[in-house]
Amino acid sequence: MLLRLVPDNTNIKFMWLRKASFPLSIVLVIASLAGFFLVGMNYGIDFKGGTIIEIKTDGPADIGAIRSELGELNLGDVQVQEFGASDDILIRVEEQPGGELAQQSVVQRIRTIFEDDNVDFRRVEVVGPRVSGELAQAGAIAVIASLLAIMFYIWFRFEWHFAIGAILTTANDVVITIGLFVLLQLDFSLSSIAAVLTIIGYSLNDTVVVYDRIRENLRKYKKRPLADILDQSINETLSRTTMTSVTTLLALISLYVFGGEVIQSFTLAMIFGIVIGTYSSIFLAAPFLILLNLRPDAMSSKDDDGKKGSDAEATA
Repeated sequence: MLLRLVPDNTNIKFMWLRKASFPLSIVLVIASLAGFFLVGMNYGIDFKGGTIIEIKTDGPADIGAIRSELGELNLGDVQVQEFGASDDILIRVEEQPGGELAQQSVVQRIRTIFEDDNVDFRRVEVVGPRVSGELAQAGAIAVIASLLAIMFYIWFRFEWHFAIGAILTTANDVVITIGLFVLLQLDFSLSSIAAVLTIIGYSLNDTVVVYDRIRENLRKYKKRPLADILDQSINETLSRTTMTSVTTLLALISLYVFGGEVIQSFTLAMIFGIVIGTYSSIFLAAPFLILLNLRPDAMSSKDDDGKKGSDAEATA
């Protein structure tokens, strides 16, 4: 390789480091859950309901002036941000008491502000509480279903120890990422659900790479202590793990810096999720196998059973 972030033949004792990584993860998970239940998340209009208006101004828009004018309407939580170009503006207004008529009144009052300007109203959407509740339910089901699918897939491909380890690792990444949304009060919308699902997929991919090497080494070194096999497996995949993470982070950081305000919460969650996912695949995924009492001969006995079955079918 022309570029190598990790030198060859590393011999880091990751299983010893679990004495620090486990307590750290427990503290972060507890803090994230406490923040979620005690402080709560900053749910966006997708989940709370409200009005979304996209406008195009005649020339670059003055975001500060628009915020000031909308603030005088006393509409509560109003978000104004660029939506791509400097003359494309996205306005989000929280749900108003009074139902759909109140929401329509909001749109009319905002139109009145811009009636003297050459402003094109490109999109007006009203999201009611029923729709937002259905979106929240669908998002939760999507996350839970993905975790269950992961468990059954890895259980089928490896052993139940690996399936439980992958679920615990992925759940750690999801919960701590949720903690970031709570801590920074980032706007949690449907794009945030997409970010969480992407983080789940990334974390699973990294974990499966490590687990696949562990399975291979368990078959090769049947008499060695489990901790030594796990250390060797992580060291062998460390270069691939770090290279994948760094290249992904470079793309995400570029999106965060140059992508505009609209996708900043999404990309920030992705950046944080990639960092946490890399950490968990290195420092948590394999140590969970020790916690779950995986036996070094588990894979070899499973292989022997498979070979006996194949021999019996061939004889028949």
